[in-house]
Amino acid sequence: MAKTPNTVSLTIMEREYRINCPEGAESELREAASYLDDKMQEIREASSKAGKVLGADRIAVIAALNITHQLREAQSGQIQTDVDIGRLNKRLDALLEEDSQLEL
Repeated sequence: MAKTPNTVSLTIMEREYRINCPEGAESELREAASYLDDKMQEIREASSKAGKVLGADRIAVIAALNITHQLREAQSGQIQTDVDIGRLNKRLDALLEEDSQLEL
């Protein structure tokens, strides 16, 4: 049975958004919105300290790029971890094979 979407109200940079969300995923959506809001506020504050005034659209794009970059780094790290685990497994298999040949 498909979950029915709920409408969730979120505030990002003092602006309210009403977003459809599958039932049961509201807390994850709220956490994501809070994370995005934090990143956007950081960018706005940093640009303000540098004497620049950025529009909300530009702040959103910069935040999206930063978050995407973080995600890609995490995915790349996971891929490298998977490769390392594969190498370890092959090495362990070879060692176990050597050990079993010694027993014969």
